[in-house]
Amino acid sequence: MLAIVCPGQGSQTPGFLTDWLEVDGVRDHLTALGDITGRDLLAHGTTSDEETIKDTAVAQPLIVAAGLVSARALFGDSLPAGAILAGHSVGEITASALAGALSETDALTFVRERANAMAQAAATTPTGMAAVLGGDPEEVLAKLSELGLTPANANGGGQTVAAGTLEQLEALVANPPAKARVIPLKVAGAFHTSHMQPAVGVLQELSSSLSPQNPQLTLLSNFDGAPVTDGATNLASLVAQVSRPVRWDLCMETLAAQGVTGVLELAPAGTLVGLARRGLKGVKTLALKSPAELDAAREFIAEHAGH
Repeated sequence: MLAIVCPGQGSQTPGFLTDWLEVDGVRDHLTALGDITGRDLLAHGTTSDEETIKDTAVAQPLIVAAGLVSARALFGDSLPAGAILAGHSVGEITASALAGALSETDALTFVRERANAMAQAAATTPTGMAAVLGGDPEEVLAKLSELGLTPANANGGGQTVAAGTLEQLEALVANPPAKARVIPLKVAGAFHTSHMQPAVGVLQELSSSLSPQNPQLTLLSNFDGAPVTDGATNLASLVAQVSRPVRWDLCMETLAAQGVTGVLELAPAGTLVGLARRGLKGVKTLALKSPAELDAAREFIAEHAGH
């Protein structure tokens, strides 16, 4: 059985879409998606520097667009029947579009407003996020609580992402939990925490102008890892997700329970495959980072789709 997963913020790197422009249709598709967001995604995916694409208002639309253009390059307009879709944080919007729960226009409209609102919320107080790798899970949570940090992402595979003020994160780096490493992330805010609550109201208001549909493929929720079958419920969950933790660990538990044999990560790929290798032992993985992997990805799909 095949799982198609879509990465979240922090997965972008300068120039990561350059080679994709050589694929027929990608330039036009990316340009069209950029028009919806009011961002020059063509430039941001090819020539913009690291600081520019770290900006939340740029990064989120860019990551969703990258997933959509790489998916079309691989699958055309039809994903494999029986595939399971899941996305991490902003990647859940990508997954929702690929599952048919949102049109591409609605998905890019949603991520545009999400990114702008979250960037504005992040500007209120200097905040950020850091990955905590290893350590005893209970000790990690106790340390975060002690410092006033939120476990914003439970990623499984021994990784928790802490979020809070920069001072709180600096204290965590200076005094990490026993046997754990702390790695600051390339994000500009404490996402999936109460710091993002102002963005929730913006997206609730936007929701009435969108046209959600029931997913046509199995779509997992970041809230509890369970499949979402109702389009309106999925949209409401995407709104709430902005200020509540991402439970990627539960998504991976569902993938394991469903008997997934292969996990394919769309561009900008690498992060979720890394988590799968630690959290889904024995499951094969493939990171679709560039067009050079397209043939291997098609073979991977043939091996796992429908099993």
